[in-house]
Amino acid sequence: MEKQTVLITGANKGIGFESARQLANAGYYIYLGSRDQDRGQKAVEQLKAEGLNDVELLLIDVTNEASVQKAHDELAAKIDHLDVLINNAGIPGAFPQKADTVSDDTMKEVFEVNFFGVIRTVRIFIDLVKKSPNPRIVNVTSDLGSLTYHNDPNWEHYEVKSAAYGPSKTALNAYTVALAYDLKDQVKVNMVNPGYTNTEFNGNRGPKPVEDGAAPIVKYAMIGPDGPTGKYFSDYGESPW
Repeated sequence: MEKQTVLITGANKGIGFESARQLANAGYYIYLGSRDQDRGQKAVEQLKAEGLNDVELLLIDVTNEASVQKAHDELAAKIDHLDVLINNAGIPGAFPQKADTVSDDTMKEVFEVNFFGVIRTVRIFIDLVKKSPNPRIVNVTSDLGSLTYHNDPNWEHYEVKSAAYGPSKTALNAYTVALAYDLKDQVKVNMVNPGYTNTEFNGNRGPKPVEDGAAPIVKYAMIGPDGPTGKYFSDYGESPW
């Protein structure tokens, strides 16, 4: 049986890399997206050293239209469809991010990767995704994008207010709802929050092991034709908007 294919952006480290590892172990063929050749190739070599040979590097910078298009064209020359697209690439931006002092440059930088980068990647790769017999898109979000949580003084991260990063994920959630609606009966589209995970992304402060952070991403990347769409998930189930 032909292996299912998955492209993961920002997969040379952290949660993206661990998602690649888990999906490779589950029998998927991995296109490991990285904007950096050397770091991406080292990630591929590490997985192959673990016996996971069905993985190859795909250079892609989600902030650059030409780069995303080139990555698409390279992939389209190898495969006739893409089963899973995981939009994992993201940045926290410079901190602190106080709402009354955050700079335009920080806002633009964060939104360019976390929001516009996803839109750009979906738009360019959607033709390959739609050709899959069971197409799925997973947009990696955050509980910091939940407006419900941010208005709950009892939430454990209530005091973590970021004027760029959190809103970029709130915007991503809203876009994903629209995308799921527009692709209903065609593609399963969901948002997944990995939680506060121990990765370089947050200075390795997160308490959750990276294996656990990647697990819900992998879970919703592997759903069948009867799976959910347009939902906002964490490892405990649905997240509040």
